[in-house]
Amino acid sequence: MNTPQWISRSVSRLLPAGNLEKNEPLALVESTHGAIKSGVNPRSRSTQERLKATLSQKDEALSPRVLRRTLQELQAIIDPRVSEVEGGRRAKAIAAWYQGATAERRRDLWLLMSEQFVADPQKVKAAQAQFAAAVGTPDEAVAEVNYRRATVSPRRRILQRFSVYPGGIQFLVDMRADMQPALKQDKRLMALDVEMEYMFSTWFDVGFLDLRRISWDSPASLIEKLIQYEAVHDIKSWADVKNRLDSDRRCYGFFHPRLPDVPLIFVEVALVDAMASNITPLLDELAADADLTRATTAIFYSISNTQGGLRGVSFGDSLIKRVVESLKEEFPKLKIFATLSPIPGFRAWLGKNIGGLLEALDDKERAALGRAVGFEPPGATHFLTAIDSNLQLPEKSAVRQMLMRCAAHYLGQALVDGKPIDAVARFHLGNGARIERINWAGDPSPKGQKQSYGLMVNYLYDLHRLDKHRAQLAQGKIPVSNAVQQLFIGGSG
Repeated sequence: MNTPQWISRSVSRLLPAGNLEKNEPLALVESTHGAIKSGVNPRSRSTQERLKATLSQKDEALSPRVLRRTLQELQAIIDPRVSEVEGGRRAKAIAAWYQGATAERRRDLWLLMSEQFVADPQKVKAAQAQFAAAVGTPDEAVAEVNYRRATVSPRRRILQRFSVYPGGIQFLVDMRADMQPALKQDKRLMALDVEMEYMFSTWFDVGFLDLRRISWDSPASLIEKLIQYEAVHDIKSWADVKNRLDSDRRCYGFFHPRLPDVPLIFVEVALVDAMASNITPLLDELAADADLTRATTAIFYSISNTQGGLRGVSFGDSLIKRVVESLKEEFPKLKIFATLSPIPGFRAWLGKNIGGLLEALDDKERAALGRAVGFEPPGATHFLTAIDSNLQLPEKSAVRQMLMRCAAHYLGQALVDGKPIDAVARFHLGNGARIERINWAGDPSPKGQKQSYGLMVNYLYDLHRLDKHRAQLAQGKIPVSNAVQQLFIGGSG
């Protein structure tokens, strides 16, 4: 049987039983079977139970018979009697079916891959016992190898076979992205998700990635990717993207050889003569180009991951280091490398925690704030109402000062499981940066107001102290500048 025939047969076997026309499109068939359900019934049957059953239940997309056929097709991918190439072709057939499948049917495929392709528990148990017994003996190394081999799941082999055919890695990345919303509702998928994260961490190791500059002279298809994936400051027009790729700007991305036309992550850089405090001038399409002969500072004002399926795979640290090296080579006068970053979770966090922060003020501070909001002692509602029109607050306003102090607490003291609560802070601080300065009205746009009352923050990359800052963070202490520390409520560091 040739490959096209095998693919055609395989796809047809995954379809629901019934009198289907020979050439009926897969997408049409899929569209006739059920609406997308929200949530997962906690009493849902496992795939093992469903494979043994005769009839399906209301919350099940694939019937037991089709589920069994689907399992057979997955098993055929890793059949030891077929070559890597043939296994890849069979994986491609599954991928073709997946593209036209409903959300529920995709979930059934994920469940099969997660639940039915596990390491043999008996072999794992036996290998573990042998390894434990061999510790400290000449047989320890061999026993460890045997144990490691026993714990490798057939699931990993399936993923490897999907990676064989052109477009297979992109398919897997996209499939994991599809899975992410379902993970919170269905813990059965965690095994597959973790396996994929492990594989991607290997496949997308920074040693395999190329750093490329993206300029106005780059292919239009690549520039369109910037517009599509920009996650921090939306690109509104071609004039906007041209401004971000102008002579006083630089844009770099990491590329993988198997995904050559898609930047996995990209960073936009402004070359200026001082640390930026406001995003508006940087996004001003009519602003004159900066004088590069006077540039002393590189501002990373937007860093965007493009592939949701690579969540947990970290290459941001290496990206920034490589970009810094490239910039220093091109512009030796650059001395300061910093970000101008949003504080995306601050407003929501403040709404839940302002009461405790107000209680932490001393009597004098509380009285001054009460006079400013017109109510003593000031309550949470009074303060939150007062900062709704915060852009007009004068510098010495007690309300403005309190908002800045709350932001300093959020960024520099609020921890969850020993890590900064803010996602952007976790990224930059994890890379060895420190919180350098909090900027009033740094982003006056509606988005900036919604996220953080317009506040933005500079993270400073001091190349001589990156390791020191990481060590601080590992001890549960967030690296901050003296200026930020002085904003802490209570003055504590």
